[in-house]
Amino acid sequence: MNKSELINAIAEGADITKAEADKCLKGIVDALTECLAKGDKLTLVGFGTFSVAERGARTGKNPQTGEKIDIPASVTPRFKPGNTLKALLNE
Repeated sequence: MNKSELINAIAEGADITKAEADKCLKGIVDALTECLAKGDKLTLVGFGTFSVAERGARTGKNPQTGEKIDIPASVTPRFKPGNTLKALLNE
């Protein structure tokens, strides 16, 4: 499913126009992005939890040359599915 298909599904499910569904999706994505950018986590009961995790600096290896490279520390988004979503996927 791509973004336009998701907008169509939201519009149909909520009985709203595609333009309104697009605004809703943009609002959700913006709110989620802002929440994670602050380092907070967002929990949607039954669906899952979005959070951020810190990855420490480490030494890696260039697969083409075998040369060691330094990989800097970074922050990455994480998603942990909720029990309801897991159960639905495993039916």
